[in-house]
Formats: sequence, structure tokens, C-alpha cells
Amino acid sequence: MTTISGKDIRKLVIACDAGMGSSVMLAGQLRKELKKTPVEVKHTPVDSIPGDADVVVCHAELAARARRAAPGIPVVPFEVFIGDPAVKQLVTLIKEGGELDV
Repeated sequence: MTTISGKDIRKLVIACDAGMGSSVMLAGQLRKELKKTPVEVKHTPVDSIPGDADVVVCHAELAARARRAAPGIPVVPFEVFIGDPAVKQLVTLIKEGGELDV
């Protein structure tokens, strides 16, 4: 298990697979929500996660692949693209501080 501190997150990567647009929408939503923070939100294929990512957000079905593609980088899996509690918790963590175990 890895602990994420909100104050240490500077690059958040949304990893996807199918390219159907849902993850692009999530990335756009997170950019808006985190606009007043120093966090950069990027969107990338799950097999091309950059090594400088601080945290990866991806659909639960892709979490194992994301962990293999980016060993050592915390992965936050979610079930639904908009309004998922795991993503909301991460946004709150970034904005208000605190730590999350993933």
C-alpha cells in the first residue's frame, strides 16, 4: 500500500485504454476542479504513463495494467467516470491536504 499526500501531488495522470472519450471528459473535469492548485492534469494511454506522474487515476479494470506500466506510482482506481467517490476523495485531498492510502 502506498500513501499519497495531497501537498506532494503536482502531476496527475488520467490513464485510459479504449479512447472512447470518457477519460478525456474526466481529465477536463479535473482540470477545472483543480484549476487553482499547482496540479497539472494529463491524459495518456495506460501503457504510456509518464515516469514523472505523482498519481495515476484510471478505471478499476485498468488498475493492474497501470501498476505494471508505472511501478511505484500510486494508482487510484474508480468505477464511474463522473462523480466517483475515489476521484472526489482525491480532489479533496489535493485541495484541503491530508493523506490517502492506495
